[in-house]
Amino acid sequence: MMEYGARNKVHGVVTSVERGDVMSLAKFDIERPCCMASVLTTESVDALDLKPGDKVMLVVKAVHVLPVKE
Repeated sequence: MMEYGARNKVHGVVTSVERGDVMSLAKFDIERPCCMASVLTTESVDALDLKPGDKVMLVVKAVHVLPVKE
């Protein structure tokens, strides 16, 4: 399993992925009544194979939201 230094974790479900040439925007429904978003490289979207309906853990560190596929 990949190690990461962030400790704040939220479970969620991917609701959409807007792909760009270099950067992509992934949006998530989380367990509380709100949503979060993450801007990440398109290479990372491909590596995680993110698509609507996927369950993920969102790791929050500083201003970054890191999706970790469960």
